[in-house]
Amino acid sequence: MTAVDDQILYPPASIAVVGSGQLGRMFIQAAQSMGYQAGVLSATAETPAAQVADWSVLGPPDHLPALRALAERAQAVTVEFENVSAPALRWLAKRRIVRPGWRTLWVSQNRIREKSFLTRHGIPHAPWRPVRTPEELATADRELGRPMILKTADSGYDGKGQVLVGPGDDPEDAWSSLGRASCVAEGWVEFAAEASVVVARGRDGQAAAFPIALNHHERHILATSVAPAPVGPIVAQEARDVALAVAQALDAVGVLCVEFFVTADGRLLVNEIAPRPHNSGHLTIEGAYTSQFEQQVRALCGLPLGSCDLVTPAAMVNLLGDLWAGGEPRWDNALRDPGVKLHLYGKRTAKPGRKMGHITVLDSTAEGALARALAAKQALTER
Repeated sequence: MTAVDDQILYPPASIAVVGSGQLGRMFIQAAQSMGYQAGVLSATAETPAAQVADWSVLGPPDHLPALRALAERAQAVTVEFENVSAPALRWLAKRRIVRPGWRTLWVSQNRIREKSFLTRHGIPHAPWRPVRTPEELATADRELGRPMILKTADSGYDGKGQVLVGPGDDPEDAWSSLGRASCVAEGWVEFAAEASVVVARGRDGQAAAFPIALNHHERHILATSVAPAPVGPIVAQEARDVALAVAQALDAVGVLCVEFFVTADGRLLVNEIAPRPHNSGHLTIEGAYTSQFEQQVRALCGLPLGSCDLVTPAAMVNLLGDLWAGGEPRWDNALRDPGVKLHLYGKRTAKPGRKMGHITVLDSTAEGALARALAAKQALTER
């Protein structure tokens, strides 16, 4: 541990996030509530995070003048997305506290490296093969069988950069549709559910995991999350154990999410790793004693972690730009349920599939929380 890494930062220290979307916005709000001066490295002044930041540095995340300006303003830096230049973070880490470290992001920002990491550490996951050449594509097709999924190794999210190869499909055509980029081929998994666990890990190696969340996707975009997931105590504990093992193996400091496939017989297969707060963890803002964003602040500043226990079962429903198709949503309709918590991200333009905000509801049961959250979302378009 270097002298820089060994520091504990107390409020009102100046800390920053690279990336200026809603995750950066909620990190900044959590930091400000604890008394920190919170800034952002942002492309423009109108991004969700820049709107609420105490200060902003404008520029791309791998631009040396912007990085120099960030290092002048911030004593510690974190990220809101994994596709940040690893060399940029390595440069920053020589001058300021940077958590998570560049190696953690480097593994998770490329699917071949991520799958190799899971394989190397014996962490259960779907069968896979690298696809970088026509020969590797043929090997994947032969050894994995069909259906299989081709996913670009870099920059895929929310279902982008992937294609299903069915029994009657030509793998070469599928690969060409992805620009013949480096890919991973994954064997088909018959899963009963999708779930996730958000982990917080401190600079001292101490870690804590939030309860497992059950996730539902529509068009490859997260639609709802509920916690605790109704998966039984054995699967719930195993998911937390695996997520903690992933964080430990990565030596991640900060917040990390592990996404799982849950099979019908209760097996857990790791799907993806996100070394940052996660959409499924938004319900922790109201639903847990310590939110995922406060944990991110605590880990970045070297403070002890808070409790990951839920205050009560909770559900989160995403609000996508589709809701604006018929005009401004009727917020008053949704808020007639006094337990509904509304979060809007300040995005200026509503587009189909774009995450504009979310709703959280707490209830005595996860099922009750989800039903109320879905009813509130439905009410937004009632005229």
